[in-house]
Amino acid sequence: MLIGQGGEGLLSEEEIRKIISDGFSAADLAGKKIIVIIPDNTRSGPMPAVFRALADALLPSVSRLDFLIALGTHQPMSEESIRDYLELEPADLSGKYKSVNIFNHEWNSPGTFKTIGSIPASEIEKISNGLMSEEVEVSINKLIFDYDAAIIYGPVFPHEVAGFSGGHKYLFPGIAGAEIINFTHWLGALITNYEIIGRMDTPVRAVIERAAEMVGLPIVGACSVIEGEDGMAGLFVGPVKEAWRAASRLSSSLHIKWTPYHFRQVISVMPEMYDDLWVGAKGMYKMEPVVRDGGEVIIYAPHIREISFTHGEVIEEIGYHVRDYFLKQWDRFKHYPGGVLAHSTHVKGQGVFENGVEKPRVKVTLATGIPREKCEKVNLGYRDPGKINPADFAGKEHEGVLVVWRAGETLYRLDSEKPREASGG
Repeated sequence: MLIGQGGEGLLSEEEIRKIISDGFSAADLAGKKIIVIIPDNTRSGPMPAVFRALADALLPSVSRLDFLIALGTHQPMSEESIRDYLELEPADLSGKYKSVNIFNHEWNSPGTFKTIGSIPASEIEKISNGLMSEEVEVSINKLIFDYDAAIIYGPVFPHEVAGFSGGHKYLFPGIAGAEIINFTHWLGALITNYEIIGRMDTPVRAVIERAAEMVGLPIVGACSVIEGEDGMAGLFVGPVKEAWRAASRLSSSLHIKWTPYHFRQVISVMPEMYDDLWVGAKGMYKMEPVVRDGGEVIIYAPHIREISFTHGEVIEEIGYHVRDYFLKQWDRFKHYPGGVLAHSTHVKGQGVFENGVEKPRVKVTLATGIPREKCEKVNLGYRDPGKINPADFAGKEHEGVLVVWRAGETLYRLDSEKPREASGG
């Protein structure tokens, strides 16, 4: 049974608590050991309120309650950053929540994982419409099997790899092993961000759902739709796929902005929750569809000083390139992780590679704390952030310039694509 509310203004904390309480009462979790899988601090939303609502609803009736942060391959959160993220005081940790453990997903430790099956090559070929044909090993953080049931909580937004984030994506790639992470990301890159973002039913989502069938653990979904920095416009609790689809429909209505024309220049002003380009590049992903050929996306984020805390060395080796740059030189690049190659192509966007010459459709420029030399080394443009004031460009849409404040979560698409988008892709 799906319990939820959305689309009628922002939910109050009391409404959030009631949906969570009613939803998990219906899920019959009493007396069980429960692990709750949650996002890290690169996702928006009222996470402190959600944490307290979940813990307060479940602690009185379950035998054990712990939380696992679905990092994917993001850097681990320190104890201090976790406390800040959840707004936990020492009195909370020694008092009402003293029995609750909060774990990072240790994705860089081989001992973290358990292989739970594989998806045959023939099935992959069918799911991917012939783009790929290989067996995919499915492994996941074995910690979850110490529990009787799992809960997935997380926000749903348009997403460059899966179409929409959330739902079982918090398992794959959230707490998954490298093989399926690299596979799904490279599959998304082959399809391209432009084609996949903002669509509910995609080949990547189909692989995620197929892998989720192998987990064999009862899982309840709590999928939210966030508006602004910490407002919650919707929350749906119940079977994961049902909760995710309800949230995706609401996200589609709130997080996709339709425009009748292309822009020659977009300035994406990135919030500080994106602390490296690996996550801050959403300022490109969400804007690419409305940038005209030969146009430019400027990622404005003076606070970003690293390309990637975890994958920076590899990215500096390969640089940022269009998809066909890699495909037409596959023997040179096939040994690199698919997830990193995918990130590279998503940042660079659509384009061609012909006769040894790369021609991206749009220019991507960093106005960040990353120095010019490094930007040029990885094949991106550079602007001095100290010499750009985004406010000077605001209100110039009629001149072909768009400034997006707090970029990274709202997808922009052309009105001409709206009927196809509305059909679910």
